[in-house]
Amino acid sequence: LDENLNITSDKRIVAALPSIKYVIENGGKLILMSHLGRPKGQRIEKYSLKPVAKRLSELLGKEVIMAPDCIGEEVENIVNNLKEGDVVLLENVRFYKEETDNNPEFAKKLASLGDVYVNDAFGTAHRAHASTVGVTQYIAQCAMGYLMKKEVEFLVGAVENPQRPFVAIIGGAKISGKIDVIKNLLPKVDKLLIGGGMAYTFYKAMGYEIGKSILEEDKIDLAKELLELGKDKIELPVDVLITNELDFDGRKVGETKYVKATEIPTDWEGIDIGPETIKKFSEIILSAKTIVWNGPMGIFEIDESAKGTIEIANALAKATQENGAITIVGGGDSASAIKKAGVEDKISHVSTGGGASLELLEGKELPGLVALTDK
Repeated sequence: LDENLNITSDKRIVAALPSIKYVIENGGKLILMSHLGRPKGQRIEKYSLKPVAKRLSELLGKEVIMAPDCIGEEVENIVNNLKEGDVVLLENVRFYKEETDNNPEFAKKLASLGDVYVNDAFGTAHRAHASTVGVTQYIAQCAMGYLMKKEVEFLVGAVENPQRPFVAIIGGAKISGKIDVIKNLLPKVDKLLIGGGMAYTFYKAMGYEIGKSILEEDKIDLAKELLELGKDKIELPVDVLITNELDFDGRKVGETKYVKATEIPTDWEGIDIGPETIKKFSEIILSAKTIVWNGPMGIFEIDESAKGTIEIANALAKATQENGAITIVGGGDSASAIKKAGVEDKISHVSTGGGASLELLEGKELPGLVALTDK
């Protein structure tokens, strides 16, 4: 939402429509639970789901009843008066601290409203909350929705049974957030392309000067270990875009130039991959049959340093459209980058969950999935 509470992206609402429509078209009475923002157990009006009810009504072409709360007598009365095909949206479940605490009493009150539970919130499947895990203790039949099914098929299927060559592209600022993903994917991939801020820690581990580029001092040994483990599977940038001044908040950079990745001057910093790297990475991507991407190649929020990320997005789109490759983009920044490049509809699958998609790529089990009776 923007500051006037207008929806700026309805991607997740639209993604849930197949499950929503299925229930309505088959005469079910639909009770929707969700959250917005982090109200931390307090009723904060700007986090109300009212704008969501309004948008969903427009998308469905029918009224979505907005409940004043998510539990309590008033809500029970609304639910008891629903007719077949009706839809009610409960107010933000995170207005109660009991939601994130996965409180059994609270979960029981939510569960008492329905007969069958469907989890289609992939974006929160990695959280053991009352609305994702707790309710499953009190409802006999718990299934995954169509969006959840699609996410799991793509993210688990790609990693466990990939068509080869299988290439993973890992970017973003820090290695620390992606250690488990890299460790899980390294034995499985044919190539692992590393870009973004994390690449500089690898170069530091190899003994090169990285100037003022982002560095995780405590991860240098780990980078050495990963390089040893990955050997010729790991591909690092060969050239980078550097700047002598970076103002991230002001979205501005000073002077910029391309240099070899191993020749960064002491008071400059790397902010994107260079043209040689774009060419090399794109060739590898275009020779692949399965590609997983998580994390941008540079500071894509600033136009001057977005080129690398945009070009990798374009290469992914080309691999999908022209070579029939299966391309999967993890949520968060990578999804924003795909959108910025304008190739959202040219990728096989863009995940709706940042943290959840990362954990699946790490090979972890998601609490929200484990809790379901029908996998």
